[in-house]
Amino acid sequence: MSDTSNQPNNQPLPMEVEEGKDYFWCSCGKSAKQPFCDGSHKGSEFKPVKYTAEKSGRVFFCGCKNTGNSPLCDGSHKTT
Repeated sequence: MSDTSNQPNNQPLPMEVEEGKDYFWCSCGKSAKQPFCDGSHKGSEFKPVKYTAEKSGRVFFCGCKNTGNSPLCDGSHKTT
């Protein structure tokens, strides 16, 4: 994906998560609550990506929206 119009942040977004809790990652880049969905995708082809934390702690959500490991950062921001 080379379209940068949906790139709110060109770096990973560290977040504290709780084991067993569901989080919904914004895939469209329009959410005001990055990296999480706020419903801004409505009317587009984008859908939020559900992430269930396997353990409590810090994870790095993708900010550039180009990850091949959504919703987590895989370093794709370094090449966009």
